[in-house]
Amino acid sequence: MSPKIKLMVLDVDGVLTDGKLIIGTNNTELKAFHSQDGMGITLARHAGIKFAIITGRKSDAVRRRAKELSIEYLYEGISDKIQVFENLLNELNLRQQEVCFIGDDINDLLILKKVGLACAPMDAVDMVKRHVHYVTKRPGGEGAVREVIDRILNEQFDYDDFVLKFLQNKIEVKQ
Repeated sequence: MSPKIKLMVLDVDGVLTDGKLIIGTNNTELKAFHSQDGMGITLARHAGIKFAIITGRKSDAVRRRAKELSIEYLYEGISDKIQVFENLLNELNLRQQEVCFIGDDINDLLILKKVGLACAPMDAVDMVKRHVHYVTKRPGGEGAVREVIDRILNEQFDYDDFVLKFLQNKIEVKQ
């Protein structure tokens, strides 16, 4: 059995979004996030998995979404993703094998080659897809992150039982 995943690191454009950059008047940047990815992140966090975003762009939308999902580590405007990744591992005292990274383009390759579980959305560039352990059936921004999370949680837990307990906790908290 592979090492337990304790940290998921995500790129944004092309992973959490479809990769399109919609820039409106007044330099407003819009991004569409899939709600199933959000629920997957919530489930994984409930399972004790930490999350980080390492992205080359800066965006108010990404900061807002990260806050909504309680993503602990957000690194924006990063040109040297591998350095940030290595610093994060040191800070969290984790081994590379305990990390899943989801990336879609060549600027993600150095991290993808180092982690225990390297994943890419189905619409990632071909070079990236050749260097990952798993290519999703769903494209970036369309539930690809959730697909990977479901696979991890299925491997690490009795998934049906885990979800039932999660839902029971959610219901109890709301009452």
